[in-house]
Amino acid sequence: MKTIAAIAVMAFVLLAFFAGGLFSPKTVLVYNSTDSLRYQDISGAEGMTATVIVPAVDEEGNGVATLLVVQAKPGSGNTLVNIDRLIFWADTQDSIRTAKSVAQKYTGVNASAYDIIYSIRANASVVEGPSAGGALAVVTIAALEGKQPNQSVMVTGTINPDGSIGPIGEALAKARAAKQIGAQLFLVPLGQSVEVKYESQKTCRMFGASEVCRVETVPRRTNIAEAAGIDIIEVSTIGDAVRYFMV
Repeated sequence: MKTIAAIAVMAFVLLAFFAGGLFSPKTVLVYNSTDSLRYQDISGAEGMTATVIVPAVDEEGNGVATLLVVQAKPGSGNTLVNIDRLIFWADTQDSIRTAKSVAQKYTGVNASAYDIIYSIRANASVVEGPSAGGALAVVTIAALEGKQPNQSVMVTGTINPDGSIGPIGEALAKARAAKQIGAQLFLVPLGQSVEVKYESQKTCRMFGASEVCRVETVPRRTNIAEAAGIDIIEVSTIGDAVRYFMV
C-alpha cells in the first residue's frame, strides 16, 4: 500500500514538474518515503550543510516541525529536492527556485558552481510552500557560506525575487507552534507582529417602544508576542532575517 502511495505521489510530482516547467532542465526531484524527520544525506559526497526548522500547524492545531536541510557541494548547478511524507506543491517548488536566486545575489556566490540539495522532512502530509520561502532563503545562504543557523530562531514569510519578506496567514498560530517546538525568537513579516481579525458586533437602541439593532464589523487586535509567549521581531528583507540567524 505504501509503495502504491509513493508511486502515486511521485507521478503527481513529475506531472506537475513537466507541465509547469518551474525549474531549469537540470532540476532533479527525488521522492523518499521514510517516516523519520531525521535528515539523511542523499548526495553521497561531502558538502556544506545547513539546517533550519520551520513551524507549522497540523489539522488538530498542534505545532509541528518541518526540517529544511540544504547541502551545497561543488558541481554544475543542479538543484535536487528530497521529499519526505508530503505533497510537494508547485508553490513550494517556486519558493525553492526564488530562495536559491536570492541566496546567490545575497552571498555573491556563483550557484552554478554548486549542486544544491534540498531535503524536507515533515511530521505532516503537506508543507505550505510560500510561508517557508524566507526560511528556504536563509538556509540556502547558510549552506553557501558554510555556516549553521541558530536553531533557537525561526522565521515565517514568503520570499520575493528582490529579497523582501512577504506576508503570510495565521501568524499567531505559527508563533504558538514555534514556541511549542522550542523557538526562543520568531521572525515575522513587517506589520505582522499584531494580528488583526474582524468580528461582528451587534448594538441595539430603543426608539420609543421599538428596538433598533445594528451589526458592525470591528477589528480585534492581538499582540502576537504576548499571546504566544515568545519574542517576536518583524523583518522586511532576507538580510534582516539572516542577521538574527547567524550572529
